[in-house]
Amino acid sequence: MAQAPAEDHFFNTALYVGDLDSSVTEDQPYDHFNVVAQVVSIRICRDSLTQKSLGYGYVNFSNVQDAAKALNELNFSVLKGKPIRVMYSNRDPTLRWTGAANLLIKNLDKSIDHKDLFDVFATFGNILSCKVARDASGVSKGHAFVQFDNEDSAKEATDRLNGMLLNDKKVYVGPFMRKKDREVVPSGDANFSNVYVKNLSHKIMDAELGTIFGEYGPITSAAVMKDAEGRSKGFGFVNFTNVVAAARARDALDGKTFDGMQWYVGKAQRKTERELELKERHEQNWKPQPYKQGTNLYIKNLDSSIGDEELKEIFSGFGTITSSKIMRDPNGVNKGYGFVAYTNPEDANRALASMNGQMIAGKPLYVSLAEKKEDRRARLKVQFSQMRIAEMRPQFSLGAPPRILTYPMRPPEMTPQLLYGQTHRAIITQIAFGFQQQFFGGGTGPAPVFYPVLLPPPRGPQEAGPMRLPILPQQALAAAVANATTPDQQRIVRPVSGLLGETLFPLVEKLVRDAAPKVTGMLLEMDHAEVLHLIESPDALDTKVTDAMYLLRKFEEIKQSIDQVTVSEGQST
Repeated sequence: MAQAPAEDHFFNTALYVGDLDSSVTEDQPYDHFNVVAQVVSIRICRDSLTQKSLGYGYVNFSNVQDAAKALNELNFSVLKGKPIRVMYSNRDPTLRWTGAANLLIKNLDKSIDHKDLFDVFATFGNILSCKVARDASGVSKGHAFVQFDNEDSAKEATDRLNGMLLNDKKVYVGPFMRKKDREVVPSGDANFSNVYVKNLSHKIMDAELGTIFGEYGPITSAAVMKDAEGRSKGFGFVNFTNVVAAARARDALDGKTFDGMQWYVGKAQRKTERELELKERHEQNWKPQPYKQGTNLYIKNLDSSIGDEELKEIFSGFGTITSSKIMRDPNGVNKGYGFVAYTNPEDANRALASMNGQMIAGKPLYVSLAEKKEDRRARLKVQFSQMRIAEMRPQFSLGAPPRILTYPMRPPEMTPQLLYGQTHRAIITQIAFGFQQQFFGGGTGPAPVFYPVLLPPPRGPQEAGPMRLPILPQQALAAAVANATTPDQQRIVRPVSGLLGETLFPLVEKLVRDAAPKVTGMLLEMDHAEVLHLIESPDALDTKVTDAMYLLRKFEEIKQSIDQVTVSEGQST
């Protein structure tokens, strides 16, 4: 029987519930747990922007005994067709961060589920967490994690179970290591005995592969990778008994042609090692030399008819161009953006100042200095964070609670309302979870913390929605933006922001429905030429929306951290 940890009272009355079906709402787990013991509060955790279920939640009980009973009786029980995992909620993240007493189990038979694994390891001590890793379709990946509440239990389980047969498969049991703590083998050519070969003819199978490589030294295995139907995937691995033979085979066979296919033969690498090498190679190739800093321009919103030579001709009037390139997809289709490199920064800056916003082939160009994706994301993060901090300040008006206005506002009938006649189950979703419970004055048991719910004031005639401006033809809109060069002209064109917003919002809403107002507002902070490009280019819009969602999530994390600190300070005073 699982025993409740004794660190603090809250820890013993709150349960974590995982592996919930994405369609589960608060009602189903409430009914599920309330059969065993009286539920005080329940919450399904959701994405702060999309409001989609994250697949887990928390259930609070009024006393330790009820929580322990629910854990023992409902762990691995089935809820809406899926077995759920139940464990004590732990507010202290250090156990998760350090991986203390956490074990990795590999080579598991795919028929073993959470409960089977739990039953095997429970004999060695109190288990905090037990999970079999699964893919998106719910099939076991063949490995799992078990975390005990102390190192002694974890060590005993490792000593007793490592190498043991489970369902006729010899399993590995050992300490779990975080990804950043794992040793990454240097990507040099020395000391490798496992060889990777690709571009294999579909005629070549294991035996023939072993024969070819066996000429260069003794091998322990040779395998051609195959699909579910047994057909060759065109690559394989050969393992030699020593590094000298492996290097000899690599040098002799790399680049050779067999059955009309030119082989690539090299060192076999783990995925993490290969990704690290590719990243280092990409950064090395991309990194400009000192004399090239600030000389490379990024141009987008290009018409599909513009090629490399046309791009060079357009920008040739500002200095000597070393290269010009239009980016294309694998089918050779123009992707609408490219790069132009000058010999010195002065020429590049002159071209940037003159060409940004210029109408070329009926489309306003967006021109900026080229930058790496990581640098652009960092810059946008700072920019949007500063912009959003101002929106965090509450705006008050007489007789009405604070409200945050986003563009554009949804119709009132699309806004979920909390009715005063709702039952306690609906109100349960407004309870704060994961925070320490407090004693009510004069009470004998813990009670959850409740947060007030602000209801929007009724919309009256004075609060009519934003007036829809007429949609102008896109070419006219683009021309107006491009020709607005003086301050007076820019003031005249300023209402164009509303037109752009009306056009941009439905496009953003298709990508991120619930977060569309916030994301649209962020995108409208950019200059008009770039917003026009987003309207015309689905790929560019998708990239910008992805960046905006990333920044919004980071902003929400920071905001939640600030809120938690504020709550803690309030409780301590």
